[in-house]
Amino acid sequence: MYKIIFDPSAEKEFLKLETKSQNLVASKIKDLKEGNFASDKSLQGKHKGKYRKRAGNYRIVYLRENNLLLISVIRVAHRKEVY
Repeated sequence: MYKIIFDPSAEKEFLKLETKSQNLVASKIKDLKEGNFASDKSLQGKHKGKYRKRAGNYRIVYLRENNLLLISVIRVAHRKEVY
């Protein structure tokens, strides 16, 4: 089981979402907490080393630190503006 930490700006973005979207994103974050990374993609370029998880039209950008069992949620935003 992983520990989830929100970046303050990611938390603000998450709280601004409508309730239905918040529930979807929260369920995907629970998947991260349980270690379900099967459909996640690693990012390239300036975001190398980070991963993204798809949650409907939203993306969760996170950093996974295996040796600490820690996931830092960096960004939660609509897919048009996340990168």
